[in-house]
Amino acid sequence: MSSLSARLGLVQICLAGVLWGTGGLVLQIVRAITPMSVLTVSAYRMLIAAVVLLAVLAVIGRLSDLRLDLRTVVVGVATGLYQALYFASVVAVGVTVSTVVSLGIAPALLLAGEAIASRQRPTGRQLVVLATALTGLVLASAYAGSGAGGDRPVTGILLAIASGSAYALTTAIGRPLVQQRSPLLVTAGATGVGAVFLTPLALLGGGPLGSSSVTVWAWLVYLGVATMALAYGLLYAGLRTTRSSAATVASLMEPVAASVAAAAVLGERLAAPAVAGVVLILVAVAGLA
Repeated sequence: MSSLSARLGLVQICLAGVLWGTGGLVLQIVRAITPMSVLTVSAYRMLIAAVVLLAVLAVIGRLSDLRLDLRTVVVGVATGLYQALYFASVVAVGVTVSTVVSLGIAPALLLAGEAIASRQRPTGRQLVVLATALTGLVLASAYAGSGAGGDRPVTGILLAIASGSAYALTTAIGRPLVQQRSPLLVTAGATGVGAVFLTPLALLGGGPLGSSSVTVWAWLVYLGVATMALAYGLLYAGLRTTRSSAATVASLMEPVAASVAAAAVLGERLAAPAVAGVVLILVAVAGLA
């Protein structure tokens, strides 16, 4: 693997993180217009992504190459859980805290898993990068403005931890998959399975299943195309040349983007320590290169 390929992989994952960082903000906008449940929004997000990706495969003549083996099913179900748990956390505790907690646990889990699998201790550089990233996450989480947050912080943090664990699982299992098949095929298969998994839950979740607002549908399409189909395609493309633990650190561009977007649009004020936390995350991501 060349140094250039590794850096390109990190850039792809960072771009995916930026796109994901807008997801919680869009959820808040949608729910300000309609009481659609987070499960329904998550199901639409994955369903729209799956339809778009399957259409792309059909256009380029690769639909017959799609395979739904056990690993793809596990990645799809875990991705669906991650989306639903994350959005539920956003409602309970706010955009910034839910994002930084959910992504904060993933790199620690994966670095520990890689160390156990290889029977080698993490390198000093890996530990420094992880410590820098997690310090940044703690600062960004603890000192983020709470004015636009939810009123169930404990529930929200627990949901975020579960969400981050599901994300770690998708990354760990998804990386070997993209060594064997194209990121487009992996993304299409996973989102299709996730949509099938989430749809029954959305039907049982209460709230309206649709909206008469064109704005709501436009934002749902954005969630499906940009924050799901494109973002996960970038993630899986980047995983071809990036370790799972490094990928989750690179994807911490999500809380950076989420914090900036929440401060600019929702009025979640960032105190000086939170700004320092964002800077530390950026330093950690740069340390991966």
